[in-house]
Amino acid sequence: MLPQYFSHISFKQPGNPDVLSLSMSPLPKPIDEQVLIKVSAAGVNGPDIAQRQGIYPAPISASPILGLEVSGVIVAIGEQVSHWKIGDKVCALLPGGGYGEYVLTQSSHCLPIPKGFSDIEAAVLPETMFTVWGNLFDRGELQAGETVLIHGASGGLGNCAISLAKAFGATVITTSGSEDKQQHCLGLGADHAFNYHDPELLEQINQVTNHQGVDLIFDMAAGDFVNLNLKLLAEDGRLVTVALKRGAKANVDVFRLMAKRITWTGSTLRPQSDAAKANIANRLLQSVWPLLEQNKFRPHIHQTFKLTDAKKAHELLESGQHRGKVVLKICSL
Repeated sequence: MLPQYFSHISFKQPGNPDVLSLSMSPLPKPIDEQVLIKVSAAGVNGPDIAQRQGIYPAPISASPILGLEVSGVIVAIGEQVSHWKIGDKVCALLPGGGYGEYVLTQSSHCLPIPKGFSDIEAAVLPETMFTVWGNLFDRGELQAGETVLIHGASGGLGNCAISLAKAFGATVITTSGSEDKQQHCLGLGADHAFNYHDPELLEQINQVTNHQGVDLIFDMAAGDFVNLNLKLLAEDGRLVTVALKRGAKANVDVFRLMAKRITWTGSTLRPQSDAAKANIANRLLQSVWPLLEQNKFRPHIHQTFKLTDAKKAHELLESGQHRGKVVLKICSL
């Protein structure tokens, strides 16, 4: 029998990690194509930090509770759900609500936990994989034999981008902020790793590309890196912006963009339609899940915290000292 109430992390007003606290709410019920998941673990991601700070509010229709990806077991289903059943173990992309004992999501946004993966490992797959696949391959159109530059590659998104790009035959160049982070990226399979603080970064990357430039940049920096990216891209190169760690505004050299015929795009995952997210889920199931089950690569877990230590998890993520993913362990299944 399911409980009437469940525990979750909440905050009454935006602020620093101290605003996070444990709360209780009535247990929601799934309708239509929704499933209710008892949560084993939840990934902690940059958008969670931004939402807590008040700069990335949840969509009106979404749960105000933080958390965009979980692993767990389905404990109730809506009347239109046909391809999942109660008792199925899944990992799932969420519109929100992951920092709690139970969460609702669309059944089409669930994926089976890959064989051999722990609940902790599975919890960090959805938001990360959906974001990387949608930008690296759908928008960025990365092809085997091309060269991709990944800025800020030592975190969870960057780790996933390295692994997927290498798995599909690309040459991978990364940037990060320290020597140990560079070594971490090389350990994940990056072909070249540089420090983005180095004043010689432009020349270093030009040397390893024989001054031909890179085909694609997976950019989590933006800001003052935009013009650097335009210099680093090959003719007909593609720039995909997925985060704004160096700021949302830039003074752009538009002539260079035009002269090199560069395509610049970007996206955020959360506002996309349920159908768009379901399409990405299907492509991941077909193209990436077999690689995971063959143990071609696995997510790197930096640290796991209890739900009641969500504050500490946010402090770690904001410090930038993590290598890979930060996770909340919530329920034992």
